[in-house]
Amino acid sequence: MTPHESSKNAHRGEVYVLSARAREPEHEQAVHEELARRIAGLLGVRYGGRYDAARTPTEPAYLVPSDTIVGLERARQLRLASEADLFGGIVPHPFVATKAITHSILRSDGKAPAGWSCQFGTDVRDSVLAGYSAFTLDDAMQAGETLLSSGPVRIKPVLATAGRGQIRIESRRELLAALDHQRDDDLESHGLVLEEHLEDVKTFSVGRVAIGGLVTSYVGTQSLTRDNQGELVYGGSNLTLVRGEFDALLALALGDEERRAIAQARRYDEAAGRCFPGLTASRRNYDIASGTTPRGEIRCGVLEQSWRIGGASAAEVAALQKFAADSGCKALRARTIEIFGTHKAPEGAERLFQGVDPDIGLISKYVQVEAYGN
Repeated sequence: MTPHESSKNAHRGEVYVLSARAREPEHEQAVHEELARRIAGLLGVRYGGRYDAARTPTEPAYLVPSDTIVGLERARQLRLASEADLFGGIVPHPFVATKAITHSILRSDGKAPAGWSCQFGTDVRDSVLAGYSAFTLDDAMQAGETLLSSGPVRIKPVLATAGRGQIRIESRRELLAALDHQRDDDLESHGLVLEEHLEDVKTFSVGRVAIGGLVTSYVGTQSLTRDNQGELVYGGSNLTLVRGEFDALLALALGDEERRAIAQARRYDEAAGRCFPGLTASRRNYDIASGTTPRGEIRCGVLEQSWRIGGASAAEVAALQKFAADSGCKALRARTIEIFGTHKAPEGAERLFQGVDPDIGLISKYVQVEAYGN
């Protein structure tokens, strides 16, 4: 019996989508449900629909949460003991699920939430951009002023996705104006990231996903697109994926930038495991930015982690389906595509969703898988 077959038999329960956020856009719900159906197929079990806490399954269920599971007690309530029990991740504290963990606080006596790890910031210092996390307005102001002495700064709300809500500032006046819109209670509970601003940025995605005994690791790049309001947002990921761990990925003919991104993501991932006991994830994704400062200096570093279902997950799951169907397939390429407004469907792509979101308007989502040689 193969490890994949053994793992499939171990999951006698059903696969459920777990709503883990107060509000979830229709397009994300639809894609999550489609991916949960595919994951059920990989595990050889039935898709049970949406998880209903009032009717707890009699057998342990495999969950596809819409967000990272926060709190080890919550994970125990859901009977999630390891990465084999969910598509996503479990973290011990709320801030660990956000980009706030990427940077240290400015001062050792600065405000930080329970469970904060100063060691993590030290361990990843060479793998991230220059920046700070802040949990009070005073600390954010001091962090911003410190960074402005070297050039423009990007202010990033830690709960925003797809690149929305970020502000580029170049002066103390602009810093004051940006922080004037921040609420003290939001800062205290979630934090704020202030980071050096880069030009001509290329964003890499590095990740590892495990489902039912199958593992894929990947590297690729993200694309941007204009949404219906004209804002530049995430437009998809173009990935090279292998069957197996990062060492199998590094055996491919990759470029220097890709290898550097993988190395930085691995250091970040290993440091998180050391510094935040209880962290577990079957889906690990890291965004790495490569660009230049206004002075022309090249910078590269991890921006944030994603231990939850995300924009590249359709490509990840589709790749695992291909690996499961063809034991001889060792590597392939896959991409996700997000398009706003009316358009011609990309040739050879499978549509996962098309509809009108009340907040963002018409959006379509696609996935495409190709042979590695293409």
